[in-house]
Amino acid sequence: MSGPAVDAPQRHIGFTAPAFPSHWRALEALAHVLRARGHRVTFFHQPDAAALLDDSAIGFQAIGARSHPSGSLPAVLRRAASPGSPLGLRRVIQDMAAATDMLCRELPQALRDAGVDLLVCDQMEAAGGLVAEAMGIPCVSVACALPINREPGIPLPVMPWRYAATPRDHEVQRASTQVYDHMMGAHSRVIQAHAQAFGITPRSALHECLSPLAQISQTTPSFDFPRQALPAGFHAVGPLRPAHAQVMPELGLSEQRPFVFASLGTLQGQRRALLGRIARACQHAEVQVLIAHCGGLTHREAGALRVPGRVWVTDFAPQQAVLARADAVISHAGLNTALDACAAGKPVLALPIAFDQPGVAARLVHAGAGLKASPRWASSRTLGTLLCRLLDESAFAANARRLGAEIAAAGGAERAADIIEQVAVHGVPLHEHSA
Repeated sequence: MSGPAVDAPQRHIGFTAPAFPSHWRALEALAHVLRARGHRVTFFHQPDAAALLDDSAIGFQAIGARSHPSGSLPAVLRRAASPGSPLGLRRVIQDMAAATDMLCRELPQALRDAGVDLLVCDQMEAAGGLVAEAMGIPCVSVACALPINREPGIPLPVMPWRYAATPRDHEVQRASTQVYDHMMGAHSRVIQAHAQAFGITPRSALHECLSPLAQISQTTPSFDFPRQALPAGFHAVGPLRPAHAQVMPELGLSEQRPFVFASLGTLQGQRRALLGRIARACQHAEVQVLIAHCGGLTHREAGALRVPGRVWVTDFAPQQAVLARADAVISHAGLNTALDACAAGKPVLALPIAFDQPGVAARLVHAGAGLKASPRWASSRTLGTLLCRLLDESAFAANARRLGAEIAAAGGAERAADIIEQVAVHGVPLHEHSA
């Protein structure tokens, strides 16, 4: 890469992504940097998605109100958080397909009306790449979750499998990919239909809708499985986070016991039984814990988990500040929390629930920066035993610190903004991958 675009002229940069809080938080941090550099930024999605932006100064254009009216998003998020049965998972995929269909129908006119010069597209939303190609607008793909770029030996992000090092591993990867592609049929048909309607190259899967100009990932090379076939324009920049400092809340912690931070993320914090097992596990391990339920529990439910001097419970916590003080992390293995833990050099006990969390957990274990357990079947004593391993065996923290050093050097939102400016100004592929 030739470096950031110097005195880059102002551009109107659009953003599109699945309406999930963690994805929008990462992209909002990137939008802040671009806005500070003089660019206009606007997010495009259904009306309810406006609430996912914390800063009202960032532009938002509501589209798709007919098919996705105000008040419809909470039900979609509830289904995504707890798909349950195969029928529930099918409904989640149908929600995903409906969002892509709406964006493919509504985005072109909205982008024309707004005068958007470049589109930043979350990898998990196919509409961005489809529409940008159809309109001849340059786009940059961003992997807010694990990268979906496919290659032999790399299990799909949603799969719990280890890196495919043996013929048997490769067979498991191949078979699980076939199952996944079959399950995603409803979404594939939407992609196919709109690619045909737009008159662009036929395609049917998310990984076929990525930018040919530049792709940005929140991961770093050592966090992912070993990659051999990334495109030349793939850039691993590390977590996209705001630059402002956070303050550790005053809890009255004892210096005589380890301190653990526990969070199941914004969509999973309602899992009262699992949070209860985590609280008991920390008592078995004789450690202090702060549990952040992200608004998922009632005041009464949160109060039932508290143990004076041992277990603190809050809705939201300043995650980076708390992680700086923590000795270990218990997490659903959401990518944002996992990366923040590694950035702070803290090992993770991963309890993957949904989405790409099984893949994140597998990568933490592969990197030696964490352990994983079943969120459904692991008892509080089992969780406590694993937590003690993380705290007692120094290799876990050492590996987390190694990943943290790589993250610190990766560039984050500032480097991602440099890449976007390069594409906006020159409109040509940026031939670089890795850190």
